[in-house]
Amino acid sequence: MSGRLVLVRHGETEGNVAKILDTRVPGRPLTERGVAQAKAFGAALAAPPRKLFSSQALRARQTAQHIESVTGVPAQALDGLSEVFVGELEGSNADAAHELFQTIYKSWHLGELDRRLPGGETGRDVLDRYLPVLEELRRTQLSSGEDGDVLVVSHGAAMRLVGMTLGGVTPPFTTNNHLDNTETIELLPRYAGTEFLGWECTRWGRFTPPFGGEAAPDADNPMG
Repeated sequence: MSGRLVLVRHGETEGNVAKILDTRVPGRPLTERGVAQAKAFGAALAAPPRKLFSSQALRARQTAQHIESVTGVPAQALDGLSEVFVGELEGSNADAAHELFQTIYKSWHLGELDRRLPGGETGRDVLDRYLPVLEELRRTQLSSGEDGDVLVVSHGAAMRLVGMTLGGVTPPFTTNNHLDNTETIELLPRYAGTEFLGWECTRWGRFTPPFGGEAAPDADNPMG
């Protein structure tokens, strides 16, 4: 069986530029640079994806639409794939807000999934809404033996938590190696015959296995 699940971080947004914690749907749109990033990503694909999905957030839908414009593959928005909801920290670009988010987010990667962002989600909340969507895509899109990848345009912090959980990638790599706009986490389903064995992470941003580097966190892009 062939085909990967490719999680794609959306293009640059006004919130990214202003360092704003922007997690509530629909959220801010892409900048002109973000539009160019999305189109360049689509143009650089070795082959069009078999299917193209996104979260319901505006920035993810716009990114997917620009990939669609290049590849011709229709984009569909799905529930459950949005960014980590930061609750009371929403709309802030204060250093204290970013530090609190990072403290709690990093604790999730260390196994403390029930810690909650003030008025927002726990790590378990994120996984409980996100992972079933990916499992449904694996079951319906990646188990048929057809060629081609399934692209899912989503969000950096949620993607890294999911990539760690499914791909067996461990901290501090997962917490220190953020994702730039339109970078990917690529997951390959493994089978024994028709039995699904799990996922193998084959790319994390600019890195390929083994994932052992400890790049310094990017303070300018805390949502990853």
